Amino acid sequence: MASTPRSGMVRINPWILVALAVYAVAGLTGIVVLLSPTMNNRMTDTDLTSTFLHPLSPGHPLGTDSLGRDLMWRLLGGLGVSICVGVGVALISIVLGLALGVFGGFFGRTASFATGLVVDVTWAFPAILLAIVFAGWLGPGLPAVVLALALTGWASFAVIVRGEMLSLRERDFIAAARVLGVSRLKISLTHLLVSLFPVTMVVGVFFVSTSIVAESGLSFLGLGAQPPTPSLGVILAEGRDYLSQSWWPVILAGALLTGLVLLLNALADNVRDRFDPRSRRLQ
Repeated sequence: MASTPRSGMVRINPWILVALAVYAVAGLTGIVVLLSPTMNNRMTDTDLTSTFLHPLSPGHPLGTDSLGRDLMWRLLGGLGVSICVGVGVALISIVLGLALGVFGGFFGRTASFATGLVVDVTWAFPAILLAIVFAGWLGPGLPAVVLALALTGWASFAVIVRGEMLSLRERDFIAAARVLGVSRLKISLTHLLVSLFPVTMVVGVFFVSTSIVAESGLSFLGLGAQPPTPSLGVILAEGRDYLSQSWWPVILAGALLTGLVLLLNALADNVRDRFDPRSRRLQ
């Protein structure tokens, strides 16, 4: 006879966690090297006598680019930049989205209307447009990308949170807390935020994934990381002009980016299946 898995019995695929751990270690290595004054030259120093070296060349396991820079170190640095931007944008978006979503969903009709109005205004400005504006204000670079993505990404999460809040505030345990005289603020902090943890986890992982893709795209267009700072988007942009001479920078950077995004999306699916009983299949 078929049985329904008990809560918490759905496990996250361990191979996804192992692969993401490898990505995390590689990204952290790239960040350390990028921030180290004594090691940074591994990613940025040029050597015009060693341009377009193939992978597995002596001293350059993944080859070199058009300026003779070691591709392995540049990929590690680009991966670190992408992970930092993705996590940073996700954290900012989640904090803003939670705050305004809870405010709009639990504190009455006026609060809900105000939140919806702010969301509509935010959605009127695409991320690429904000990136151009911030690039003109701050100069092209990663700060402009983070601001542009965070100031557009929070709105979608706020809408999700507001919808969840409208549902949760009618539950029996919230009604019981109100009868006991618990304030709305305390209910929001002690009951509702805990109930929002599963959806926050899923959306947070999704935000990291989409932010990494967006950062790479903006860097590819010249609005994000600026040379010689490595970024997967920058490596793709620099490599496209030399595809006939060296295909490996584009292929390796594209494969690294694609693999990371696919793993994050798979993790988001696994997290959703673990916390949302409605998404589980009967076994």
